[in-house]
Amino acid sequence: MNARYSTPSIGLHWLMALGLGGTLALGFYMHDLPLSPGKLQLYSWHKWAGVTLFLLAVLRLLWRLTHRPPALPLAMPALLKQAAHAMHWLLYALMLAIPFSGWLMSSAKGFTTVWFGLLPLPDLVGKDVDLGNRLQTLHLGLNVALLILVAGHVAAAIKHHFIDRDGVLASMLPGRSH
Repeated sequence: MNARYSTPSIGLHWLMALGLGGTLALGFYMHDLPLSPGKLQLYSWHKWAGVTLFLLAVLRLLWRLTHRPPALPLAMPALLKQAAHAMHWLLYALMLAIPFSGWLMSSAKGFTTVWFGLLPLPDLVGKDVDLGNRLQTLHLGLNVALLILVAGHVAAAIKHHFIDRDGVLASMLPGRSH
């Protein structure tokens, strides 16, 4: 059985997982809705969640850089360990790049992001509809990449639990004693 992740690591992991899943689902749902006040409210909520997730991702990354995670199983091949580390760093990069690309896209499309309707964030670029459309394509592509990586992450966790039986998944589950 592996050592466990710290309680803050576990909490941030599952909070990010829920937040990313909900925000991603909301993004796909609202995209094709007809223009209405309700759709604009959904876009605001999506942007609020995106900014919040960006801040949580920064906090999570800072925590990760200052708190060593448990070692991967000794029996795990070196190539798989390298792949696991690469996947985790790619996930961190996407957790930062996706909300940042959304913020850039909103700026380019001429829509200031106002966090929770209270704190206007600075526009990062000037209004440029063509750039906004390209950033929208980038934002979508980054989200698709996230979906693919998360599917691989979940598949690896399931493999560790049911095939390898090495405790890797259990080390990240909440509610278990250290």
